[in-house]
Parts: sequence; structure tokens; C-alpha cells
Amino acid sequence: MKVFAGGIETETNTFSPMPTGLADFRVMRAADLPEDGNAGGFATPIDVFRNRSRERGWEFVFGLYALAEPAGTTVRPAYESLRDEMLESLKAALPVDIVFLPLHGAMVAQGYDDCETDIIRRVREIVGPDTKIGVELDLHCDVTQDMIDLADAIVIYKEYPHIDIGERAEDLFRIIADAAEGKVSPTMALYDCRMIGMYLTPFEPTRSFVDEMTAREQEDGVLSLSLAHCFPWGDVPTCGTQMLVITDNDSVKAAALAEEMGQKFFGMRHELEMPSLPMNEALDKALSIKAYPVVVADQSDNAGGGAPSDSTFVLQELLERGVENAGLAMIWDPIAVQVAMSAGEGATLDLRLGGKMGPMSGDPLDLRVTVTRIIEDMTQEWPQKEGTLRVPCGDAVALHCQGIDIIVNSERGQVLSTQVFSNFGIDPLWKRLLVVKSTQHFYAAFGPIASQVIYMAAPGAIAPLFREIPYERVDMNKYPWVDNPFA
Repeated sequence: MKVFAGGIETETNTFSPMPTGLADFRVMRAADLPEDGNAGGFATPIDVFRNRSRERGWEFVFGLYALAEPAGTTVRPAYESLRDEMLESLKAALPVDIVFLPLHGAMVAQGYDDCETDIIRRVREIVGPDTKIGVELDLHCDVTQDMIDLADAIVIYKEYPHIDIGERAEDLFRIIADAAEGKVSPTMALYDCRMIGMYLTPFEPTRSFVDEMTAREQEDGVLSLSLAHCFPWGDVPTCGTQMLVITDNDSVKAAALAEEMGQKFFGMRHELEMPSLPMNEALDKALSIKAYPVVVADQSDNAGGGAPSDSTFVLQELLERGVENAGLAMIWDPIAVQVAMSAGEGATLDLRLGGKMGPMSGDPLDLRVTVTRIIEDMTQEWPQKEGTLRVPCGDAVALHCQGIDIIVNSERGQVLSTQVFSNFGIDPLWKRLLVVKSTQHFYAAFGPIASQVIYMAAPGAIAPLFREIPYERVDMNKYPWVDNPFA
């Protein structure tokens, strides 16, 4: 067997003021693939596909993997150049028996509402009908019938936070490898749940639903169950929650199970509302709790959803309230990082911080700060079910201002690990309050140490108020705008 793998990933917030250009992608080509089998991060599926292929004695060819932090619509030349480079490497590898595509599922480029379907279609045109194509998607994806028709198997992360990236890659490899060897015939069915939202898998009722999906994969003839949550800040016609089932050559069973589970999830819709509080209410609640540390998620400024991660609303409120023994991470401000690094550790200086990317970032704050620590090329390790994924943060500095430790970094990204504090010698366990710019991925690391987690809908670019998203193209005959669109 000859196996090819490659992918292009970003999550597109069509409301974001920041376009995604070629320079925003971290691109890994064949010469860059670590020989130790540890590409890491969201490229972990590449490691799985390569390692499992070689264990079977199969030839493995890697084309290209490109990843950009979520932001606005990808500019057309950037998308087309990366896509075409990957497709050329696939053509050069022909003939191949298997193609694995780790994609996102919510990538939008100029002229392309659905980059993933475009990629899968072009791959199918190149390899022909007999090559098996397996696709792994982030659960904040949109799945189309075209994807189902073009691919042999699609497997989606089950967990939010995404602690199962490698685990789902293992599932996909097994299904596609068995299909290539003639052991199974994957048959997919999709059911539209008529919903838009964000669903947190550590909490009920979503927790039990995810566990039931896993349990039902043990039934005879059932290969995989996935819930495509959707990405609510992508204003495209395909946006919406979908149930996906793969069976072994049983289209009737696949469709029936997808409808059964999809209707079950729809029936939970009133219990699935994200528990986000307005900023002042969230901070009032946090400061009333005596046990340390209280973790507050600044969901509205999550870089992982396309927000700038430079908003100042929460920091300004903390300073005005005179809150001390608090930590806030991470504000994206490369200029402030550069100035602080030039001043050096121990320096006290006047610094303009944040608020640079537009009205949803708030006003820049003019602060007197002390530079307590500088780290070049900092990384954070994101906990997974097995091991961790190393994620770059760029250069980073810890600033102290009026009792608050503020982490500022040069490479935009959300908080995934307590290391964003502990790397600087700041013990998060001894902080009264920790504010993290993340919607949910922070939870794997911070949930176990928090006395309480509070989800906050502060002002910002991706405030989790779905009824207020100014859609122009999304079909809104869905919950929460219509309580029962099936009626």
C-alpha cells in the first residue's frame, strides 16, 4: 500500500477584521517533517498516519501541512497556492492507495465558501474512484453532502476541548486501512439537527451524549459516530450542527442511526445553552468566591475563534475595581512585547497595551508596568487524553501592574495550559483570580485546578451571544431563532 497525507487548516471567522494571508500559515513540507514522528499540535494526525503506515510496512508520502490561527477570510492567492502545492505533491506521488486529509471544516477563502469540499473534490479528481480518502475534521466544522459523496470516511473530534485529536486520527486510520484491505465498506449518512451553537463536552447533557456516541460505535456494523458542532462565526450557507454516522456497507442503518442520534441531540437544545455571563456579572461572581483560584474565561476575545486577543475591556475593569492577586493571559501585542524585551527584566516603564485591532478590542491602556520575566519563543503544552501537544506562543513577557500579572505575547493564540503563568514563575494555584482568553480549550488544564470556572461574555469580537450574530447568508430557520424548525 502507498499512503499520502497532507492538509490545510484554519477556522474562518467571516466577521473578523483580520484577513488570513500566506504569512499567517505555518507550513510544514516533507523536508520539515520530524523523523522522530512528533510533528505535534494540530499536525498530530500526520504523525499517526505515518507511524501506523510504517508499522504495516506501507510506503508513506507526506505532501504539505499548513496551519493558521483562526482569523478572517483567507485571501484567495494564499489558499490557492497552498492547495495547489499540496495537490502537485499528490500528483507526483501517484499512484496511491490511500489519501489522508487532516482539515478543519470551517475554512473560508475569497471565492470559496467551503475550502474543505474544494480540496476533497480536487483530490478525488486526481486519484480516481478506487483510492480511499479519509478526512479528519475539527468538531467546529460544517459537513456537506458533497463531502460525504467524495470521501470514503470522515471522522470528527468528539471532545471540546479537543483532547482527542490523536485518538480520532487512530479511528480514521483503522477505518480507511480496513477499507483499503477490503475488510469493511464505509457507508456514511448525515442528519441536519437544525441548530447553531457551541456545546461544551465536559458538562451535561453533552457529556452523556458524547459517551453514548462512543458506546454505540461498539454495535455490530457501526464504524463511527461524529457530531459536527458547526462554527457559529462563519457566515456561510452550510453553517449548522450535523450528525454523522459511518456503518459497514449499511446505508439504511447509517441513515436511521444518524436521524435517531440527531433528533436526540436536538431534543436537548434547551439544556445546551452556553452558561456565559455578562462581564460585570461574571466578575462580581468571581470576586465573591473565597476559594482560590477562580478561573474566568474571556470567551469573546478568543484567538482560537478568530478574535484579535488584544481586547482590554476586562483588564480595565479589574484595574478600576482595584483587584489584586490576579493573573490575565494572553494579550497579543507584539509591539508591547518588543518594548518590554528592550527594557529588560526588572525594568519599570510606561507602556501602551492592547486595543489595537478595532472597536471590539477596546481602547489601548496606558499603564506603568514592571517587566518581571521575559521568555523568547515560549511554548505551552496542551493536555490531551494521552500526553500533550506543544503549541508556540512567540516571544512572551510577564508584566506586573497594580497587583495583576499580565502575560503578553507576540504570536496570536489562545490559552491552553497553566504554563502561560507557571513558565514565568507565577503559581496559578495561589492566584485569587485567573482570566484566560479562551472559549473552552483552556478547560483541560485549568478545570482541574479551579475552585470554580466562570464563562464570561465580555464585549469582544466573538461574544457567545448567538442570537445577536449579524448573519447575512446563514439559514436561520434553526434553533435558537426557531424553537422547532422540524414542526
